[in-house]
Amino acid sequence: MKKETSEYPFDWMLWSSVMSGSKVLDGTRKEYEALLRVIPHFRGVIDLLLSQGETGRLFMRMGAEYLDDIKTVREKGKKLCFGTFVAAKTLFFAFDNVVPVWAEVMTVFASILFRKGTAEYMDYCCEAGFTETSCSAQRGSVGAYLAGLAERPDFLVCGASGICDTNANAMQFMSEYLGIPLFQLTFPSKLTGREIDEYQRRDYRALISFVEEHAGTRLDEGRLKSVLEEHRRQDELINEIHDLARLKPCPMPPIHNLFLYAGKLQMPGRKSFTAVLESMLHDVRKNAEAGRAGTSSGRERARLLMCYIDHYTTDGRFWEWMDANDISLLPTLIFTFFNKGAPYARGREDQTYGIDTSTMDAMLDSLADINAHMPMVKQLRGPYDAAGQWREDLFQMTGLMQPDLTVYLGSMGCRNSYGANKLIERDAERSGLPALLLFADAFDDRVASWEFCQDKISEFMHVRGILS
Repeated sequence: MKKETSEYPFDWMLWSSVMSGSKVLDGTRKEYEALLRVIPHFRGVIDLLLSQGETGRLFMRMGAEYLDDIKTVREKGKKLCFGTFVAAKTLFFAFDNVVPVWAEVMTVFASILFRKGTAEYMDYCCEAGFTETSCSAQRGSVGAYLAGLAERPDFLVCGASGICDTNANAMQFMSEYLGIPLFQLTFPSKLTGREIDEYQRRDYRALISFVEEHAGTRLDEGRLKSVLEEHRRQDELINEIHDLARLKPCPMPPIHNLFLYAGKLQMPGRKSFTAVLESMLHDVRKNAEAGRAGTSSGRERARLLMCYIDHYTTDGRFWEWMDANDISLLPTLIFTFFNKGAPYARGREDQTYGIDTSTMDAMLDSLADINAHMPMVKQLRGPYDAAGQWREDLFQMTGLMQPDLTVYLGSMGCRNSYGANKLIERDAERSGLPALLLFADAFDDRVASWEFCQDKISEFMHVRGILS
């Protein structure tokens, strides 16, 4: 790792950038311009977010709240929990002295905000001994923690990893390397049945006991109920946004995908995310009523469905390019959340989760169900063409959203998807949906630059007659 990189704390840099960005419009235009001279690289991101009006401001404030909790964890006498994005996130907000931080979320922040992304942290992770073919979404932040460039976690939690082996292995490696206690949630082969319910209740009660031991406090059952009820309200808002996204033209701005998924992974059950969603819905409804697309021009030239994940390149150029070219970015397949009211889950209620807060057992069941239906865990826990898996979800979403093309973007670090991407391409093309495979890394431009990906998507759309 370069000396200049090791001199600056990873989490402090994220906190200072996002906190500053969240306050830029609290002052005058002159003050705004003065701030941008201090953080010039961040200007493109700020301008992109602020172009979304109040929704963009609320999103930045939500990110600032998340990072401020992490930055001030010691001075507030709280405990830091580090883990993966599938780790019963809602549960941790029911403890009054626990601050959760998720590897993938921190990598997304850094990939967008840092001029060189997270490349050096990824490399350091490998230098420390972790495999270079592992998931970059984890390596991008785990490397910083291994290097001691972020606040040392008090304990680690790994969610149900499905068939993503690096999900579990990254946390195990981190635990052994740093000597930090780890709790590993497990994942049953079936999702329903009395024995499964009992198994998962025991697993989640063990998780709660683990957190209580290392946090030195008890779970607040009333607080858990409130957080889950807020989570349910958020699901209702997301469902309405996704339902409106079906319209032609699609009234959802491309960058709203980032807002939705970042919030869902950062702040489920927190009121700051609810505020973002309410503002998003207001914007989408307004566009729908006017018959406008969500793009800045109000026009829609094409509808794109990413069949795995977006590209989290520096400066938010992925979403900016979509907007500039009047391309509607439909809800990304791998970030669909199968609650009972989701439009893409209609007729498939047996594949959904619900939230029940009537008893403690019911809340534990809800937490387990939420986790079991998380992106990737749901779609990629078995054969891609089995019921409720990746293929079925793709065709359900295609029928609902009516995309003009689908794009897979991934590398061998995402082995759970990369092993089946050619099958997805084959079946999509057979169904009449043009499909493009891009060997690239959503978090590492060194694998394939965003400019390369942009050129390939543009070329594909012109060759296939999607854009003239």
